[in-house]
Amino acid sequence: MKKLEAIFCPDSKYRAFLLSAVTFGLACGLYKGVMDNYLAEVVAMTKFDRGVLEFFRELPGLMLIFILAVLYTFSAERIYKTGAFIMVLGMGMLALVPASRALVTLSIFTYSLGEHMQFGMRSTLSLEYSQEGHGGSALGVQTSVYEGGTLMGYIAVAAVFFLIGRTPGLFRPIFWTATAIFALGFAASLRLTGHSGADRTKSRFYFRRKYSKFYMLEVFYGARKQIFFTFGPYVLVLFYGASAMTISLLFAVSAISCFIASPVIGRIIDRLGYKIVMISDTLILVIVCFFYGFAHHIFTMRVAFVVCCLNYVLDSVISLASMASNVYVQDISVNAEEVKATISTGLSVNHLISILIALFGGWIWQTLGIETLFVLSAILGLFNSAYAATIKVEKVCNDEKALA
Repeated sequence: MKKLEAIFCPDSKYRAFLLSAVTFGLACGLYKGVMDNYLAEVVAMTKFDRGVLEFFRELPGLMLIFILAVLYTFSAERIYKTGAFIMVLGMGMLALVPASRALVTLSIFTYSLGEHMQFGMRSTLSLEYSQEGHGGSALGVQTSVYEGGTLMGYIAVAAVFFLIGRTPGLFRPIFWTATAIFALGFAASLRLTGHSGADRTKSRFYFRRKYSKFYMLEVFYGARKQIFFTFGPYVLVLFYGASAMTISLLFAVSAISCFIASPVIGRIIDRLGYKIVMISDTLILVIVCFFYGFAHHIFTMRVAFVVCCLNYVLDSVISLASMASNVYVQDISVNAEEVKATISTGLSVNHLISILIALFGGWIWQTLGIETLFVLSAILGLFNSAYAATIKVEKVCNDEKALA
């Protein structure tokens, strides 16, 4: 507890916040643990169908800037709670509707709407509740807590399928269980009573020139992470024939790795600076993308599958470096409200390219092969690293803050 109190402000609602985070993580672990297999085995979605679904799943991220424009007088806590309620609604729909592509897509879209409303608020509240100079550590703790919850969800899914077997009838009860746990997370979030509302005299749409580098970094990151998030697991299911139990175990290993690595990366950001972290993670990404796209040309299919699983875990860990861009925003902002508005705008900018990658990624895979898909991810990552190198830390920390 003393360690947490050294990172978070003692008079903040960080305990309730972290409690809700671990609960949402648990429910998300149940949902994600079976989703790719559910789509492939029950809904019978093809590679292209998966890309189309991902377009609609990511669409709320692009809509976020307009949603928050409507809710611009809401505090970060209130938006966080609203997102939680919508997540409960969407997951309940998924548990209830028949396995038709249209209805499943609508349910996932609804769930994703609430999830995307929470994304920016999780980072915002972590930074808002943190002690000065501990923003990276606070983000690391929050991410670690959330990943700990997802880990429990993945392990639960793997255990169920191990004990009962590969049965399509298990998917719906798991969705119902996730719905109930999301509802518990929503109840926990009601304890967040902060009032970090927007200044009503400010614009509903928040774009500022001094954040232009952050917006561009979000474009590159959104494109490169979308390929792995959407098609990484689906490659393992369709190309290598991975079962729901195997995917859940893989996600569990990934969650353990992220649980351990999140606080470490947060401390690295605080000690070495966000610029170094944003640049260096891409060098590892190039190796990850190469093996994910070409492993089956180098190794036997069984060995290639293991290599891809290891690289999926490695990508999950290096993706944690995206926390650095949020610390960058905090560093050049003048108040917590500006952090909230900028991170949320960045998410919408991020999704402007993400939805295009989602829509065309399935087509690229189907027509040009998975090799081209992951070469594209590596190239986008290199662009991200090169652009991050243009950040002038000293000027950002002092001059730009003074001009804000």
